[in-house]
Amino acid sequence: MKTSNKGIKFPVETLTEAEVSDLLKACGKGAAGLRNQAIVVTLYRGGLRVSEALDLYPKDLDQAHCTLKVLHGKGDKSRVAGLDPGAWRVIQQWIDRRATLGIDAQKPLFCTLAGGRIKTAYVRGLMKRLARKAGIAKRVHPHALRHTHASELRQEGVEIGIISKQLGHSSILTTMRYLDHVCPQVVVDAMKSRKWAFPG
Repeated sequence: MKTSNKGIKFPVETLTEAEVSDLLKACGKGAAGLRNQAIVVTLYRGGLRVSEALDLYPKDLDQAHCTLKVLHGKGDKSRVAGLDPGAWRVIQQWIDRRATLGIDAQKPLFCTLAGGRIKTAYVRGLMKRLARKAGIAKRVHPHALRHTHASELRQEGVEIGIISKQLGHSSILTTMRYLDHVCPQVVVDAMKSRKWAFPG
């Protein structure tokens, strides 16, 4: 008898750079594959929530300034998120392809190949399929890419205030709790510094 996992809180799992690379390769190179790569990259390098990514329109992108305008974040708050040039190159491939498909700028940035809206359930299912194809044993879901983004920023020494604004948190305290949950680096470093050797 199959049991439901609904309501169960699983430990946070972040992905390695190699695992994200494998997810991107698993997308393929067709039109849908380029779109799916762009979705993965937006979640991973922009740290957006899946609903925020799916609410983006072409007008919300400013490649010259490397920014994404999130108009409907949590609590319906807006913010500007930054994105690195490498991520832009992946997103640009999808933008170029959607233009050849005749998808106009009034359609969501991430849409079906006919210009229709994509649902969050599709992206959740997509992440599971890509993980299986890539041979990743971890639980891979859209929010795991946001977790990975936050963890990487922390490991790179980015100030908590900047991470907080990038993620769209209401306060730095929220970000501190989030990072303790996602990347408990102080605890990990303390354990790594201990000395022990098997006496046998």
